[in-house]
Amino acid sequence: MSFCDDREDIYSFALTATSKLLKNYNIDPNSIGYLEVGTETLLDKSKSVKSVLMQLFGDNTNIEGVDTINACYGGTNAVFNAINWVESSAWDGRDAIVVAGDIALYAKGNARPTGGAGAVALLIGPNAPIVAEPGLRGTYMQHAYDFYKPDLTSEYPYVDGHYSVNCYTKALDAAYRAYCKREAKQATNGTNGASNGDDSTKTSLDRFDYLAFHSPTCKLVQKSYARLLYHDYLANADSPAFAEVAPELRDMDYEKSLTDKVVEKTFMALTKKRFQERVNPSIQVATNCGNMYCGSVWGGLASLISIVDNKALEGKRIGLFSYGSGLAASFLSFRINGSVEKISSVLSIPARLEARRGVPPETYDEMCNLRKQAHLQKDYTPKGDASTIAPGTYYLTKVDDMFKREYAIKE
Repeated sequence: MSFCDDREDIYSFALTATSKLLKNYNIDPNSIGYLEVGTETLLDKSKSVKSVLMQLFGDNTNIEGVDTINACYGGTNAVFNAINWVESSAWDGRDAIVVAGDIALYAKGNARPTGGAGAVALLIGPNAPIVAEPGLRGTYMQHAYDFYKPDLTSEYPYVDGHYSVNCYTKALDAAYRAYCKREAKQATNGTNGASNGDDSTKTSLDRFDYLAFHSPTCKLVQKSYARLLYHDYLANADSPAFAEVAPELRDMDYEKSLTDKVVEKTFMALTKKRFQERVNPSIQVATNCGNMYCGSVWGGLASLISIVDNKALEGKRIGLFSYGSGLAASFLSFRINGSVEKISSVLSIPARLEARRGVPPETYDEMCNLRKQAHLQKDYTPKGDASTIAPGTYYLTKVDDMFKREYAIKE
């Protein structure tokens, strides 16, 4: 699991991710006309993270966008806003950047090991090798208290774990149904290029070569992929692919199906092989780094690009599900229309994961305590060890008596 002490925060995360994007792809800061940040890790109730990032753009002050907040969904909404800007009459020919990231912390107890930390920066513009399929989105939003942070004196959330999983599953169902409805309306033709043997074993889900999900836990991702196949079954129960499925599952009450173990086990068994091929590559970052909240699903896309061979990805279709408690969710899809070899090389995720420093759980608890002591403090000097921070990383050096934060870059 990835984590940090009081030396790093959401400002330093976003500064590091954005500066590396600009440097690694030799992006002219003047070529950016839109910049938006998705996060739920708040340091200020007024000043945006985006405004902090403006110091990276020199004299280019003509950049639209601010922050988007709704639990783990903010990054996805920021991506939508950036795409909408590029497609709109407001577009001035420049590119957009979206930063999605968080520091996921929990109080001591069973939930603490489900934390994580990280940020993802995405460059969005025309002629990209990864293309959002036009008009293909399905969204679901509801009022729910499944996970929320009403106590501004603490970094820890209030969580109803079982209810939140139920909300996630309902949101997946509804967003996917809405996506399928729009897809049917478009009535597009063509294949996704997947090959899974005899056609009789194929289902509607096979139109996606790969999928990425918001990943609170990797087990939930596995169950969610199986849930999508359950949707295929309900739509076409007579398909040979479902010959061994108990017929009574077809008429099961919807609410019961959300937690029914027979439904879960049946479709997890049916998707076991597909999951390893199509979803497992997208959860390697989550498996190693934990839940990055807003960065989670986009870290999943980065994981997929890094793990799967570039040639194998070309021409393929990727489904993506994003969820944020409270709640907001969307299902969308992408096409790989060109080479992602440069992106994979720059990401270098396997090597970066291998280079991490392993520490015992007690060290994590100590770092959580440091963060707890530092939270909302002014006239404060961080106590964490800056020597362990990787080169090129921004880190906090001081919070003055007016809460203004100062950073340095690790050489």
